[in-house]
Amino acid sequence: MEDLFETVETPGRICLGSGLIYMPAYLDAAAQTALAADIAQVVAEAPWLQPRMPHSGHPLSVKMTNCGALGWMSDRDGGYRYEAGHPDTGRPWPPVPPRVLNVWRALADYPHPPEACLINFYDCKARMGLHQDRDEQDFSAPVVSISLGESCVFRYGVRRADATNRIELRSGDVLVLGGASRLFFHGVDKILGGESGLLPGGGRINLTLRRVTRP
Repeated sequence: MEDLFETVETPGRICLGSGLIYMPAYLDAAAQTALAADIAQVVAEAPWLQPRMPHSGHPLSVKMTNCGALGWMSDRDGGYRYEAGHPDTGRPWPPVPPRVLNVWRALADYPHPPEACLINFYDCKARMGLHQDRDEQDFSAPVVSISLGESCVFRYGVRRADATNRIELRSGDVLVLGGASRLFFHGVDKILGGESGLLPGGGRINLTLRRVTRP
């Protein structure tokens, strides 16, 4: 049986398991600064939202917004879903910045563009419980994750009840969940504050690029 968590390293690219690729410091300092400015423009057009759990309405500890043709949403009445526009402004989500699309084109190994870029903001107290990204139709497309700002402890595993692995994700790191790892459970245990001055006021931004519909 294949070891899903066998670590194989090549320069700039670490294979943590089947389809789970970690690229530390993929974006240099200048690229991070430029990308953070791009995301600030997105937030100015599509302000932060407070996602809530279905049914209970309990707020998640992160803030979120989106860019791209579709945006991921979660609230008490509608549950987990994708929508074509911002619920408060009524406008379509802003387009995905070209610098973000370049990361997808370079690393996704998938012939079609992403349709959604979920932007999560973590303050020093925010967490993300173990979950799967499974609200999409096409699991053959990977999820590409970009970290900006403060570092975090990222946890992942095959099943929620199984033992999990942890790595530290730093600003400029990129993670690709594809192949057998596409439906891995994953989450953020802790924000490691005080290391990055990239974002005004601190905190961490995570971008997750996703293909939602089948081509």
